[in-house]
Amino acid sequence: MRTVTGWWQKPLIISKNVWAGLSLASMNIPQVLGYARIAGMPTVTGLYTVLFPLVAFALFGSSRHLVVAADSATAAIFSSALSEIEPVGSAAYMRLVSAVALLNAVFLLVARLCRLGFLSDFLSRTVLVGFLAGVGVQVSMSMLYDMVGLEAGSHNTVAQFVGLVQAVAHVHLLSLAISCAACSLLLCGGRFLPGRPVALVVVLGALGLSWLLGLARYGVTVLGPMQGGLPHFLVPVVSWHQFLALLPVSASCVFVIIAQSAATSHAFAYRLHETVDANADIVGLCAANAVAGLSGTFTVNGSPTQTAMAVQAGATSQRAQLVFAAVTLCVLLFFTGPLQYLPRCILGSVVFCVAVGMIDVAALNHIRKESPGEFRLALVTLATVVSIGVEQGIFIAIALSLFRHVRHSYRPHTMVLRPDPATHELEASPVRAGMQTEPGLVIYRFCADLFYANCSLFAEDIDLLLCNPPTPVRCVVVDCSAITDIDYSAASVVRDVLFRLQMRGVRVIFGRVASYALADMERHHIAAALGEGNIYAQLHQAMASARQTLAQPELNSRVADSL
Repeated sequence: MRTVTGWWQKPLIISKNVWAGLSLASMNIPQVLGYARIAGMPTVTGLYTVLFPLVAFALFGSSRHLVVAADSATAAIFSSALSEIEPVGSAAYMRLVSAVALLNAVFLLVARLCRLGFLSDFLSRTVLVGFLAGVGVQVSMSMLYDMVGLEAGSHNTVAQFVGLVQAVAHVHLLSLAISCAACSLLLCGGRFLPGRPVALVVVLGALGLSWLLGLARYGVTVLGPMQGGLPHFLVPVVSWHQFLALLPVSASCVFVIIAQSAATSHAFAYRLHETVDANADIVGLCAANAVAGLSGTFTVNGSPTQTAMAVQAGATSQRAQLVFAAVTLCVLLFFTGPLQYLPRCILGSVVFCVAVGMIDVAALNHIRKESPGEFRLALVTLATVVSIGVEQGIFIAIALSLFRHVRHSYRPHTMVLRPDPATHELEASPVRAGMQTEPGLVIYRFCADLFYANCSLFAEDIDLLLCNPPTPVRCVVVDCSAITDIDYSAASVVRDVLFRLQMRGVRVIFGRVASYALADMERHHIAAALGEGNIYAQLHQAMASARQTLAQPELNSRVADSL
């Protein structure tokens, strides 16, 4: 193939992607059939989600590993809403489902034009580790039902656990034995044969044994018959009333698509030391959902589980997903018949082992050792995903990350620069009452932007430093290196502090003032309150000016009189 096309320049990498694509197809084709059941759509439409939509994202997206296909979160969102409008499985219901996918594509296009990819920047590595671990626990629990031959009665992980404990007496022992054997082979293969298509061998072997032995006769649940053939492209037509009803459904799906896809692509990019372009991924998701809507299938999304499968199978680029799509095409045309013999417990075992691998215990332990606060944030994210759901877990995790950041900005570190006794270089020390850099001079550093929530700390520190000093303070130099923004409320407080210091005869100088902070100071009249010659771009310039003030003896008597 390399000789004929001239394209396959790296045979080792390409062969790995081919094997990864084959393994991915063997594990995911049965899984997407289950997602079609959640969506209330014909079984074959699950295969349609990993045909043209998969190719569309591979062409337009930036992530090398993200698998965009059917997803349980979005399927549950639109199926529960649309089932109240039309009967599940009817032709009208299927049109609504495809229309939602097209609407998603429109909303995603708007999101790209608005460059909403920046939302992914609010997903810290801590949150992503907790998110993937939560998804791993959630998927593992749901797969246990298929592994023991039972049917889950709820989508909630906690309810599933309770239901499994209550139904332990009804476990199908043969399905459980097959699942244990499959898990043993998968885990040993992953341990001793890394990079080999062990899952593909397990799935094909189980398929053959199920056909030869007739496992369905012994109570083992199999996928069952399904139709084949390619999808028919058409534009779903809905009424104006239905269109208005679909808007909130589509908006909910799009929020989940952007958040979950960004979280998944960034999580695996961090693991593999790669980069992703969130805005380019939104374009890929837009194209994938547009193709899904036109080909008669349902909404697609970045899947954490299927992406983990791709990575574990050895995929290094979207070429593995293209191989996956090619295998799906062959299955639709020629092999939908044999799929009916695949035991669901085998599918559950494969997905279970992948989901367990998503729980990165080593990363959680490193976070715990280095930052206990962020470790608690990861655990909260994990617990939220498990107890409430993936989409709620993502948004709560973002909110907690922002809250943690605001909390640090609310009470930032503040310091006084003092000369080190050994080196005589200026070193930072925590603010204490009466601290001085030199007799009569205080160099104060505020380590955050000034805004309405933390400006009171600025005023409190200045008052504290001027409280009972060993030598009367004549000059305060504010190191503004960390201050790049000042809002209206903070500016009012700063002007009040400057007025009070000037009334006491204390000169205030701002050093290391960046252009952004200077623009805010001029706009909020702080520069005018400071007076000319009291703002410097360098700290040493501000210190030199302050020492000139200390060296002027005529000011000493004036300060003494004012005090």
